[in-house]
Amino acid sequence: MTARSARWLLVLAAILWSTGSLFMRLLQRPTALGLDAPPLSEIQIAFYRALFAGLCLVPLLRRADIRFRPAMGALVGMFAVMNALYVSALGLGSAANAIFLQNSSPVWVFFLGWWLLREKADRRSLSAILIAFLGVVVIVAGNWPNGSDAGGAQQIDVLLMGIGSGATYAGVVLLLRFLKDESAAWMMTLNLLGTAAMLAVYFLVKLGPEGVWSWLTAPTAKQLLFLAFFGGIQLAAPYVIFARSLRSVSPNEASIITLLEPVLNPLWAYLIDPQGETPTWWTVAGGALLLAALAWRYAPRKKSAYPV
Repeated sequence: MTARSARWLLVLAAILWSTGSLFMRLLQRPTALGLDAPPLSEIQIAFYRALFAGLCLVPLLRRADIRFRPAMGALVGMFAVMNALYVSALGLGSAANAIFLQNSSPVWVFFLGWWLLREKADRRSLSAILIAFLGVVVIVAGNWPNGSDAGGAQQIDVLLMGIGSGATYAGVVLLLRFLKDESAAWMMTLNLLGTAAMLAVYFLVKLGPEGVWSWLTAPTAKQLLFLAFFGGIQLAAPYVIFARSLRSVSPNEASIITLLEPVLNPLWAYLIDPQGETPTWWTVAGGALLLAALAWRYAPRKKSAYPV
C-alpha cells in the first residue's frame, strides 16, 4: 500500500469513527426509532459494541493470522480501558468535549513514540502537535466547572475521562505500530473480543451471576440489532483500516489525519439533540485549534527558488 492510499484510508476511518455520537444519541434519546427503552448504561453499550464488532471480524481471520505475542496482552488491556473511558465520556457529557479530548492523542503519540519507539517528527508535525496541545488546554480550562456541586463533579469526571481516552488511544496507536507485521484483522478481533470479555468479567465480579445475567439480557432484540450495526460500521471497519494504514504511515501522521473525526462527531450529536449538544465557545475555540493543527500539517507549501 502506498502512503497516499493509506492517507485516504485514514480519512475514511475518521469518517466512520465520527458516527459514534450519532449511534450513542440514538440509543439514549427519544426518537422515532424507539431505541432508548429500556435505557442502557454507557458500559453496556461499550460491551455490546465491542462484542459485535469483534464477531464481525472473525470471518476475516485465517489460521496463519492467529498467533500471540506478549505485547498483544498490553494492547488488549489498553484498548479496553480506552473504549470504556471514551464511551463513558460520550454518554455522560458533551460529544464535542469527549471527542476533542480523545483526539489529544497526537500529543501523547509524539511524546510516547519519541520515548519508547524512537519515532521522530518533522518540524511541521511538531508544530501541529503543539497547536493541538494548546487546543486541549483551551477545552479543559474553559469547561472546567467553578462550583463543587454534583454537576460540576460529573463534568470534571467527563473531562478526565476524555483526557484518559486520548492517552490510552495513543498507547493503542503505538502498540499497533509496534505490531505492524501482525494481521490487522487478528489484532482488532483480539482487542474487541478481549474488551468485551474484560467488561463482562468486571461486572460478573461486581454484580454476581444473577446481576450480570440481568445486565446482559437487558437490551431488546431491536437494540441488539442496532448495537451489532453500531459495532460493525463504527468500530470494526475503521480499526482494521487504521491498523493496515499504519504499515505505510507513521503514528504521528496517522493520529494527525484522524483529527478529521472531531469535525463530524459533534455534528451528528447536534442533529439528534441540538439543545443539549450545542458546544461552548471554549470547546469551539479548542476544536478550531485541533483542526488548525491538521491544516498546518498538510497545507501545501511553496518550494523556495533558492534552496538552503
